[in-house]
Amino acid sequence: MKKFFKEFKDFITRGNVIDLAVGMIIGAAFTAIVTALVNGVFTPLINAIPMGDMSGLITMLKPAYMLNADGVKVLDLANSIYINWGELIMAIISFLITAMVLFLIIKAINTFRSNAEKLKGAKIDKQLKAELKAKGMNKKQMIEYVAAQQAEAEAKAKAEAEANKPETAEQILAEIRELLKAQQK
Repeated sequence: MKKFFKEFKDFITRGNVIDLAVGMIIGAAFTAIVTALVNGVFTPLINAIPMGDMSGLITMLKPAYMLNADGVKVLDLANSIYINWGELIMAIISFLITAMVLFLIIKAINTFRSNAEKLKGAKIDKQLKAELKAKGMNKKQMIEYVAAQQAEAEAKAKAEAEANKPETAEQILAEIRELLKAQQK
């Protein structure tokens, strides 16, 4: 039994479980914000459009009626069975807004990470730094210059590796076919 609780404790205190819990809490709070935005802003805007009232978009499957105070028979939505299309449309809008905002947040984080990796990867020696500073470059321009130089060197090395790679049988046959076609003309 001790082993079971030790394993459970290890599982709970693992970093990714805690990160998941924090993500769930933030997600719930974010969902509340999006729901408020849809219900408080988008629904009234859509309802302001002529024939755009989402609350009336229902398909009645089994109506239930009741008598009001005047004795008139009126529809009782609480006891009726119906499909609420307006609610579905608002849920879709809510989902799309949430997905778009999360996409933008993740895109910003990934951009930040890639820029941080470029900064780490672009190491400038003192002599080169002095030369670039003499040319009037600031630190960001120096890093971009060095990163471009590194990318160019990597591309050149890759091209050389491709050029030195032995030809495959398919490539040789394709060249022979081209030569034969050229001779027939």
